[in-house]
Amino acid sequence: MMPDHVKKYAIVNTSATFSKFNAKEALDAALILASYEMPVALYFIGDGVYQTQSQQNAESIGAKDFIATFKALGFYDIEDIYISADCLSQRQLSTEFAFGDAKLVSNTEFANALKQADVILTF
Repeated sequence: MMPDHVKKYAIVNTSATFSKFNAKEALDAALILASYEMPVALYFIGDGVYQTQSQQNAESIGAKDFIATFKALGFYDIEDIYISADCLSQRQLSTEFAFGDAKLVSNTEFANALKQADVILTF
């Protein structure tokens, strides 16, 4: 029996790419939820904006490169991707993202988009 209301999930990324396992765990959670056809949106704020950068070299620090997995988001119908423009600017990072169709938004727009979620998972 299907529920009347399918919950919308927000995965909020607050950690830099290779500083902890949080970034990989957030991506895994998003893909798992989406594989069960749950609506998932990704959010990048704070140091999480480092995950959005296309020019990353995991091998140089001996880490496993999972950034290429972001390119699979479209196959999982994960299309709502929000990146804090303020955080990107504060860190002087590029708008060349590791994945396509991300929305660069102000912190106010970011908060408004996040209000659409029923469940918020922060990594």
